[in-house]
Amino acid sequence: MNTPIRYVYEFGEGNREMVALLGGKGAGLAEMTRLGLPVPPGFTVTTEACRTYLATGQEPPELGVEVARALAHLERVMGRDLGRADDPMLVSVRSGARFSMPGMMETILDIGLNDDSVAGLAKASGQERFAWDSYRRLLQMFGHTVMGVDAGLFEQVMGAHGAAQSAAGDQSLDAEELGRIAEEFKDVIRRETGEDFPQDPFEQLYRAVRAVFASWNSERARIYRRREHIPDDLGTAVNIQAMVFGNLGPDSGTGVAFTRDPATGERGIYGDYLPDAQGEDVVSGVRNAVPLAELKNIDPRSYRRLDDHLRTLETHYRDLCDVEFTVERGRLWILQTRVGKRTAEAAFRIAHDLGDAGTITPDEALARVDGTELTRLMFPRFATRTSDVPLAHGVPASPGAAVGVVVFDSEAASRRAAAGQHTVLVRRETTPEDLPGMIAAQAVLTSRGGKTSHAAVVARGMGKVCVCGADTIVIDSAARQFTTPAGAVVREGDTVSVDGTAGTVYLGTVPLTASEVSGCLETGSSTGPLTQAVLSLLDHADSVRRLEVRANADTPEDAARARRLGAQGLGLCRTEHMFLGDRRVLVEAMILARDDTAREAALATLLPLQREDFTGILAAMDGLPVTIRLLDPPLHEFLPDRTDLAVRIAATAHPDPHDRDLLAAVERMHEQNPMLGLRGVRLGLAVPGLVAMQVRAVAEAVVRRLRDGGRPRAEIMIPLVGTVEELRLARAEAERVLADVTTETGIAVNCPIGTMIELPRAALTAGRIAEVADFFSFGTNDLTQTTWGLSRDDAEASFFPLYLEKGVFAVSPFETLDQEGVGRLVELAVEAGRAVQPRLETGVCGEHGGDPESIHFFHRAGLDYVSCSPFRIPAARLEAGRAALAGAVGDDSR
Repeated sequence: MNTPIRYVYEFGEGNREMVALLGGKGAGLAEMTRLGLPVPPGFTVTTEACRTYLATGQEPPELGVEVARALAHLERVMGRDLGRADDPMLVSVRSGARFSMPGMMETILDIGLNDDSVAGLAKASGQERFAWDSYRRLLQMFGHTVMGVDAGLFEQVMGAHGAAQSAAGDQSLDAEELGRIAEEFKDVIRRETGEDFPQDPFEQLYRAVRAVFASWNSERARIYRRREHIPDDLGTAVNIQAMVFGNLGPDSGTGVAFTRDPATGERGIYGDYLPDAQGEDVVSGVRNAVPLAELKNIDPRSYRRLDDHLRTLETHYRDLCDVEFTVERGRLWILQTRVGKRTAEAAFRIAHDLGDAGTITPDEALARVDGTELTRLMFPRFATRTSDVPLAHGVPASPGAAVGVVVFDSEAASRRAAAGQHTVLVRRETTPEDLPGMIAAQAVLTSRGGKTSHAAVVARGMGKVCVCGADTIVIDSAARQFTTPAGAVVREGDTVSVDGTAGTVYLGTVPLTASEVSGCLETGSSTGPLTQAVLSLLDHADSVRRLEVRANADTPEDAARARRLGAQGLGLCRTEHMFLGDRRVLVEAMILARDDTAREAALATLLPLQREDFTGILAAMDGLPVTIRLLDPPLHEFLPDRTDLAVRIAATAHPDPHDRDLLAAVERMHEQNPMLGLRGVRLGLAVPGLVAMQVRAVAEAVVRRLRDGGRPRAEIMIPLVGTVEELRLARAEAERVLADVTTETGIAVNCPIGTMIELPRAALTAGRIAEVADFFSFGTNDLTQTTWGLSRDDAEASFFPLYLEKGVFAVSPFETLDQEGVGRLVELAVEAGRAVQPRLETGVCGEHGGDPESIHFFHRAGLDYVSCSPFRIPAARLEAGRAALAGAVGDDSR
């Protein structure tokens, strides 16, 4: 026999384990009732009832009976009846979703008041003003929330009576005037809705419950859920609770308390208290509250009891608790508790402190922090919140804050930086050519692109602040200025402040606070409670994680920094970044070569330069694996822009023959879609000697390190393989060069040779490719582009905002891995590859390797390592540990 579904639970019947059914607020009220705390009695209408209402437009048929039964019990407990004329019981109706959604859904207070019971409340309380104030609050909240009246119309009435202009606000109004306001509010409701405010308290209650149900799908609630990744099908519970009043005079009040400082994590009582007020007055900010410590002087007895209850709650929940309370004529009531929201700093300190005290286990402490919070702690931030209107909004592409003078090209950034000046590089979009300027600048601002654009990826790798896709600004590089929609003109040399965490840009200087965490992570030494907490939690993450964490780095300096931050090798060393700057002319010479001799001469000139690069990187990562990717991007990226070159030639009476040759090469190599053209392994096979030169540079660097007593562990990675035949040809050439260097030097050079899996075909034929590859590294950026059929930069600058707004994407697939599509290809490739080579090493080197949610997927998929930008390594270490605690894949997974 099936047990009938219950839709209503009295507070004493629930507990905190029933959060999915009772919502966070209802479960908290139930738990506090079980603990014996002074909770005003009441009951909860479940999320199941809400889901039925949202699906059918009607509440379950049984709900009315269950609410009536629970209400009758509440009336017996309180000794009063809802809305009774002589001594009414009033109730509040509040939302309470499973996950906290502060301010996103509706609350209605003082249900049960009407034209008759307001007089009874005045008599019972002995305060006529309080009664009329409560009635006008109900009319205002019910009229707006339940009956849909524009809130501004009520504010106009209040303003007409002087409340809006008075420093004391509504407290300046006496009972008589509040009575007139109540009558005017009823007139507004009648005029705007065509119906009267309901005098029946039961009608008020049921309509309020339906309004809270409906508020689950309000626009602001939907937007909040999308941002916080909360599912849309959970629904909200509704809590109906006997009213207690903090607005009964100076011996009453209401407040919000935290068991620890939510900003820093320090122990103590923190919060706000507002005498002679209801709870909505505190959260709405219509009146200025006093620090909670003042309650100790105002009402010592209530303060002591509150302190006791806060300690009880923190001990019971084993976490920071956020508590709402009311003092009614000297009697303390606890209205709500939940695990409190906190800053990143507080999250780490609280988790560490509770773990250190033995209140929670080390595993629980690690589970309570995350990589996103740690990343925030590693970057500078604005010391104060600015009230200025931002010049521009864009995509928060690389966190932190920076201040500098605006420059519009790489040369200006480098020149000013050499003179000791901080700069912000402003570009429509960046290219590899901008790398020197990005290195020199404190921040990068672009009008195009998103979180995985060139600017974003490179900036994150260098720890630079970056805002991308600020598409409302118009950049005029020739005039060296940009303009905003408001008409502001920002010229080169003007100072701006860039917030890469929020994606905003401000004119002028906003003071900065340096990160105390970043330096300590490199040195491993603690300078205070926060850094001690971070280092301790990272140590525990390292002790439990299965995934290795490697770095994406292209210079010895970046490699050394990555190692200091805990990298266990390099999962991606991009060789194309080594061809920038002064070496571009050598690449041009290779491209323009008219015969084999000229091309071989150009490659021979590049060889020693590459060898020096690899020698330095192998030294920085001595004893750790270094995966070196052969040249990947199309060669046109190393040539001048076709239009600019053509214009320069046309504008010159006697063009430079070199420019003509360059233009011919650019025309010859032009592709409509170069990212799917001649690049990666295709380039290596099409340009004779290119693979051989790079492999020889690696091999000779290995020999040099071995002769110097080092322990080099170079690995060679062939990019953009789509078929096993491509890899077989490239590998054969690489092995020939390795054998030649071994013969020439007498030192055995053994470098594993693997490939990037970045095309759907490679993933689907991974079993064949594994016959030739020593390892797989998933290039998830390109794999996402080719699986979705998207041009990353174009899509992020055009329709991605619309897709995110409409919920097509919960998050950009370039930011967090698309597990259903791209992730399935990763799983298939790992499974097929290991069916051929059971010990095949697999890793990921795309930007997803530093994304917290994606790291959990890679752990479950059985990869051996993730590789990410140096500054994301601590966060990746932390998330790899947290993924291991989830227990999806163990060391014996294969």
